[in-house]
Amino acid sequence: MRIKLFHLMVLALLLMFQSAKGEDSFLVENIQVHGLQRISAGTVYNYLPVSVGEEFSLEKVGIAIKALFKTGFFKDISLEREGSTLIVKVVERPSISKIIIDGNNDLSTEDLTTALKQIGLSEGKVFNQQTLDKMEQELRRQYFSHGKYGLKITTEVSLLTRNRVGIHIDISEGRVAKIKQINLVGNAVFDNEVLLDKFALSTTNWLSFYSKDDQYSKQKLSADLERLRSYYLDRGYINFSIESTQVAITPDKQSIYVTINVKEGAVFVLDKVKLSGNLVVDPEELIKLVQVGPGEIFSRKNATETSRAIADRLGDEGFAFANVNMVPEIDVALKTVTMTFFVDPGKRVYVRRINMKGNTKTRDEVLRRELRQMESSWASMSKIERSKTRLARLGYFEDVSVETPPVVGTADQIDVNYTVVEKASGNLSAGVGFSQNQGIVFNANVSQDNVFGSGKRVNLAFNNSDVLTRYSVGYFDPYFTLDGVSLGFNLGYSARDAEEANVSRYSTDDIYAGLNFGLPLNEFDRLRFNIDLKHTDLNTSDRSSDQIREFTKNNGSSYLNLSTSVGWTHDTLNRAIFPDEGGQQRFSAMVTIPGSDLEYYKLSYKQQQYFPIAKGVAFRLFGEVAYGDGYGDTDELPFFEHYYAGGVQSVRGYDDNTIGPRDSRDDPFGGSTKIIGKAELFFPVPFVEDVKSIRIGSFIDAGTVSDGFDIGELRYSVGLSGEWLSPFGALAVSFAIPMNAGSDDEEQVFQFSFGSGF
Repeated sequence: MRIKLFHLMVLALLLMFQSAKGEDSFLVENIQVHGLQRISAGTVYNYLPVSVGEEFSLEKVGIAIKALFKTGFFKDISLEREGSTLIVKVVERPSISKIIIDGNNDLSTEDLTTALKQIGLSEGKVFNQQTLDKMEQELRRQYFSHGKYGLKITTEVSLLTRNRVGIHIDISEGRVAKIKQINLVGNAVFDNEVLLDKFALSTTNWLSFYSKDDQYSKQKLSADLERLRSYYLDRGYINFSIESTQVAITPDKQSIYVTINVKEGAVFVLDKVKLSGNLVVDPEELIKLVQVGPGEIFSRKNATETSRAIADRLGDEGFAFANVNMVPEIDVALKTVTMTFFVDPGKRVYVRRINMKGNTKTRDEVLRRELRQMESSWASMSKIERSKTRLARLGYFEDVSVETPPVVGTADQIDVNYTVVEKASGNLSAGVGFSQNQGIVFNANVSQDNVFGSGKRVNLAFNNSDVLTRYSVGYFDPYFTLDGVSLGFNLGYSARDAEEANVSRYSTDDIYAGLNFGLPLNEFDRLRFNIDLKHTDLNTSDRSSDQIREFTKNNGSSYLNLSTSVGWTHDTLNRAIFPDEGGQQRFSAMVTIPGSDLEYYKLSYKQQQYFPIAKGVAFRLFGEVAYGDGYGDTDELPFFEHYYAGGVQSVRGYDDNTIGPRDSRDDPFGGSTKIIGKAELFFPVPFVEDVKSIRIGSFIDAGTVSDGFDIGELRYSVGLSGEWLSPFGALAVSFAIPMNAGSDDEEQVFQFSFGSGF
C-alpha cells in the first residue's frame, strides 16, 4: 500500500513539473527547503542527489524523494519548481522526548533502555512506528529469555509540543514459567537420570530459588544440548545426533515441557593416529602430547585436548597463530576411526613491544622484572601467561589482564599489552576483642608492600594488649640484585604474658634482630636463609607449673641464642590473595648455633593445593607437620617454643591454643609435635560479583599437638567460613562445630580474626 502511494505521489509530481513548464529538465540555480524544525538544511542538501548548477530532470524526482525518505527523518516529502528554483517541502517525523518504563521488576530499567537503544529507540532519536513495533518484539525477547512468557506490554504515545512525542511503556511481567518435565527419547545406552544430570536446566528443586535452573531459556537449552552431544562424542558415539527438540508451554503460561529426541548410533574405536603437516617441532615431542591411541574408544574431548596441547607447544616456539586440525576418517562398516592431526604452524610471530597500562603508582621496572616474555623475541604464549600470573602474585593489583593485538601492516608481529588495576598496597591490620581470659585486646600492624612504587616492603608493628606488647620494624627488598636475590632485616622488642593467652603461667621479654635473604632456584622454587639473634628473659611466679620450674632449674631464666634457618618454597599459586589454582609447599629448618644458651631445633612442612571446579569455586587441601626437640646440653624443646593448636587459623571450633597437653596446673602447655589438616570448598557469595576479594566456604578441620605423633589425639570440626579482603585488612570469620572435643578442650563455635593473612 505504501509503495502504491509513493508511486502515485511521484506521478503527481511529474505531472506538476510538466504542467509548470513543458520541459523535461531545467538548470537548478537555487534550492530551498521548507518545513524544517529540528533537522538542518545542510542535512537535506547532503542527502539530496542534486546540487545548484546541475540539471534536474523528471527522471530524478523519484530518486530524490526516495533518498530523503531513506534518512528516516521525514514522514512527508514533496518537490516543486519555481522558475529555476527547486523547492523541497518536508514534514519531519517527531523526536522522542521521553521514554518511561513502568512495571519492570525482573529486568532493570537500565538493561531495558540499553536493549531499546540497540534497535534505535532512545530519547532524542526520531520516532518511527516501525521502530516501536520492533521495541515490543525486543522486550518480549528479553523477558522470554528469563522465562517470563505471561508478559503483557501496553504502549502509549503522547504528542508533545515542538513536534515531540513521549512514549510510556507499561509492562506486566507475569510469573516465571517453570520447567515441569524434561523428556529424553531414543536413549538406550544411558539412563535419563545420568544424561539429565549433565544439564544446567532442571525441574524445580530446593536450590532453584538461587540457581534459577528451572527457568527455561533458549540459550541454556542450546548449551545443554551441546553438553549432551559432547557426553556421547566423548564415549565413542561419533554418529550421535539430536533429531529434534520440542518445547511446549501450557495455556496458562506457567509450565514448560521439553522433549529431546536423540539417535545414539554405535561406538567407534580408533584404528590409527597420525601427525601430518609442517611439523616445525621435533615430532618426538609432539607425539608425547597425543592423548589418544589405537584401540581406544574415540573421545572428542581427548582429541580436542591433543590439538590444543600441540598448538600450545607450537605457541611456545613463536607460532602464536598455529592451527592444529582434527581430520577423522570414519569406517562405518568396521566402526573405526583414523584420526589425523594436521599441523599448520603459520608464520613465527615476534613481540614488537610490551606495554604496561594502569600502574599509576607502581614503577614500570617493578612490573617488567616479573616478565618472562621479552621484546624483539618470538612470542611464547606460555611465557606471556606466566608473566601475567607473576604480576597477579605480586599482591599489588586487584586485577591483571593481557591482550596480544597484531601489529597493523605486518603478519608476523604482535604487541603484548598488560593492564593492571592497582589496589592500596598499604595495609593496616588491627584486632579488637574481648574475652574472659584476655580482657580488651588491641593490636595494629602498619605495612607498605610497595613503598613509593618500588616493590620494597616496610613494616611497622605494635601490639599493646593484656597478652602481648610488641614493637618492631622490618624491611624487605625482593630484588636486592637483578637476578632476584632478596634481602631483608627486622628489629624488635616483645613482652608476652602467656597466662593471658590462655596457656601456662609465665612471661617473656625478648629483644631480637634478624637478617634474611632469598635465592631463586628456578621459576617456581626459592631458598631462604635467616640469621637471628635473640635475648630472652623468662619470668616465672609461684603460680607457674612444675614443668616450667623444672626447666628453669636446669637451664636458667635468661638466654642469648643465635639461630640459623633455611627454608624452601615451591609455589605455583595463580594469585597472592584468594588463589583458586596451583599449590604451595614450604619446608623450613631452624637450629640454634652450638654454644647458644639453649640448643634446640625445629622442623616444619606445609603444603596446600587448590583445585578449580568452576568460576569462583575451588577446592583446597592443606596439611602441616611440625616437630622440635633439644640437643646437646638442652634435653627438650623449650616450652616457650612449643606448638599450639586451636583457633581460627588452626582447628576452628576450638578456643585458641586449647588442643593438646596440659601442665600440672591444667593450663594448655602445647607440645613438640603439631599436625594440622584442612579440606575446604570455596565458592562465591551469592549476588556479589567481586569474587576476587570476598568468598565463603565449607570446611573440615583436623589437628592436634602432642609430644609425639599421636594420630589418635586428632580433633575434628566442620563448619562454614567467610573471608573478605576489606579496605582495612583481611577479615576471616568461621562458624564451626567440634566433632570429638575432649574433656579438656575448650569449644568456641564462632570465631573471627581481623588483619591476618590467608
